[in-house]
Amino acid sequence: MKQNMGTLDRIIRAIVAVVIGILCFTGVINGVFAIVLGIIAIILLITSIIGFCPLYLPFRFSSKKN
Repeated sequence: MKQNMGTLDRIIRAIVAVVIGILCFTGVINGVFAIVLGIIAIILLITSIIGFCPLYLPFRFSSKKN
């Protein structure tokens, strides 16, 4: 699996995931909305860690500089 995410893309995804996690754990967001955003946060965090976004593949997009 070839990385297709640049450093800035990975940092932004990680920050968004952490913010969503904080909002969930502090109770600012709750219910089904919190569950959905929590799942999105987990996906964002995983993709930022591995540097690969499967949604970029069909569009042949890469934010990583070669």
